[in-house]
Amino acid sequence: MINVVGLGYIGLPTALMLAAHDVKVVGTDYNQNLVDTLREGKTTFEEEGLEELFKTAVKKGITFSREYQSTDLYIIAVPTPYDKASKKVDASYVAGAVKAVMEVCQKGATIVVESTVSPGTIDRYVRPVVEEKGFVIGEDIHLAHAPERIIPGNMVYELKHNSRTIGADKREIGEKVKTLYQSFCEGEIVVTDIRTAEMTKVVENTFRDINIAFANELAKICRSDNMDVYEIIRIANKHPRVNILSPGPGVGGHCISVDPWFLVGDYPGLANIILSARKINDSMPDFVLERIRTIMKEHQISDVGRVGLYGLTYKENVDDMRESPTLQMLESMERHLCGGQIRVYDPYVVQDIVPHQYHQLDAFLQDIDLIVLMVGHDEIKENMEKLQGKIILDTRHICFLEGTYRL
Repeated sequence: MINVVGLGYIGLPTALMLAAHDVKVVGTDYNQNLVDTLREGKTTFEEEGLEELFKTAVKKGITFSREYQSTDLYIIAVPTPYDKASKKVDASYVAGAVKAVMEVCQKGATIVVESTVSPGTIDRYVRPVVEEKGFVIGEDIHLAHAPERIIPGNMVYELKHNSRTIGADKREIGEKVKTLYQSFCEGEIVVTDIRTAEMTKVVENTFRDINIAFANELAKICRSDNMDVYEIIRIANKHPRVNILSPGPGVGGHCISVDPWFLVGDYPGLANIILSARKINDSMPDFVLERIRTIMKEHQISDVGRVGLYGLTYKENVDDMRESPTLQMLESMERHLCGGQIRVYDPYVVQDIVPHQYHQLDAFLQDIDLIVLMVGHDEIKENMEKLQGKIILDTRHICFLEGTYRL
C-alpha cells in the first residue's frame, strides 16, 4: 500500500493515477475540509481529465484520510515555498511530513519526496529528521527523490507521458521506485542519485525562467524605442536556431516563479544570470501598471474604476492562481496606495478572492472602459467581438482588434 502525503496540485493527481493503475493508495492531507470533499466524491480543483481519473481511482479503491498510514512506501508531495528574505527553500512542510511518517512507518520503508526542493535539501532537512528518530538510513529507512514534471492544464496527460527522474541512495531502491512509477508512466524513467535529481528539477524550471526573461526584457527595450517586439520576435524566429518566447505580464505558478530562487539563495554570487532573470520577470507586473497609467492618461481616464483586469489565474484555462501576475500587480497597487476601485474578472475563479471581482463577462465589460488582458483564456479568445469599442491593453498577444495596445 502507498501512502501519498499532500493532496494538492501534485499529490492528488499522482495518488489518483497510481490508484487507477491498480496500486492500493491512501491519500493523506492535514486539511479536513479537503479530505471531506474528496470523500464526498468531489475533486478540489479543475483540471482536464481529472474528474474521469478521480472516478476510476475511487472505483479501484483509493481512500482519503487525515491520518498517516503504517506502510512501507510513502510519497511526500507537500508545498515547498521559498523564504522571500533569504531566497532559500522553506523545507518545513517536507520535514514535518517526514517526521510524521517516522511515527508510523514500517521498518525498511521507503520515503519518496516528490516536492520540488533545492540541491542538498534532503541532506540538510530530511536525513536529520530520520536520524533523530533513531532510524538508520539505508537499513531502517530508504530515501528517494522523484520530482514532479507536470504543468497545470495538462497534468493528467503529462503524468502519463512525461519522462521522470528518480534519485536514490542505492540503485536497488531507485529501481524499486522506478517500478512503482512504471505502473502508469509511459515516458523514460532515469535513475540517478538524490542530489542530481534535486538539481535537475530546479535547473529545468530555471532554464525556462531565463528564456522568459529574455523575451520580457526585449519587450521593455522595444517599448522604450517604439518598436514592435512581436514582429521582431516573429522574424528572428525564422532563423533555424532561434526560438524566442513571447513576452507576458509576469511569471506565475509554483514552479518557474519559485524554483530559481532556490539557486539564488543557495549560491549567492554565483547565480547571477538567474538572479537577473528573476528580477526582470518579477518586474513585469509593475511594467504593466506603467502601461495602464500611460494609456489612461492618453485617453483622459481619471477613474481607475473604469479599468478592468481580465484574468486572475497565472495561465490560460486553469483555476490555479499561485503567484499569478494579476495578484502580484494588485499587491503592488496596494503597496503604492493606488488600488482604487479597479475591477477584476476570471471565468475560472468562482470564489471572491479580491475586491471588485465580477463573475459574469458581460457585467464586467459593461462597467469598464479599459480592459487589460492578463490571461488568454479560451473564453475571451472566443468573444473578442465583445471588446469592440473598448480600450484594450493586450499583454498576451491574443487580440488583433484595431487600436489594441500591447506591452
